[in-house]
Amino acid sequence: MTTTTDTTLHGLPHEHRERLMAGACRVNFAEGTRIFDEGQPADRFWIVRSGCVILDVRVPGRRPAEIASLGAGSLVGWSWLFPPFVWQLGAEAMTLVRTYEFDAAHVRRMCGADPVFGQAVALWIGGILAHRLHEARTRLLDLFAPHGSSEGPMP
Repeated sequence: MTTTTDTTLHGLPHEHRERLMAGACRVNFAEGTRIFDEGQPADRFWIVRSGCVILDVRVPGRRPAEIASLGAGSLVGWSWLFPPFVWQLGAEAMTLVRTYEFDAAHVRRMCGADPVFGQAVALWIGGILAHRLHEARTRLLDLFAPHGSSEGPMP
């Protein structure tokens, strides 16, 4: 049986999604805007309403490697949930991006005050993290593995 992870806001149960959205404000990013960089404080996160955000990772001596492209409904940023609360990737608006923005400290307080809500948020983000880790691994192998290399056992 194959399961898929809903990496959009709809992966969060309805009642918790409504509670989370009550604290959202609308923020837009112009095309080409750097939303955040690796190592910066992760004090907020976003849900894309429209547009395209590229996630990337620094590669010494090269341009940042693009890891994933995020569109409408996607979560931008998960590092705000885990200490030390610094971005593990970078993000850039590839088009005009309209988002819902959330204050990370406020959402963490909500999670701490209501363990059921906190577990729902943690499971939602955990599923997204697992999906993004797989995407990042695949993309980095595409970019940097020797041509024709195999992940399988050697004969």
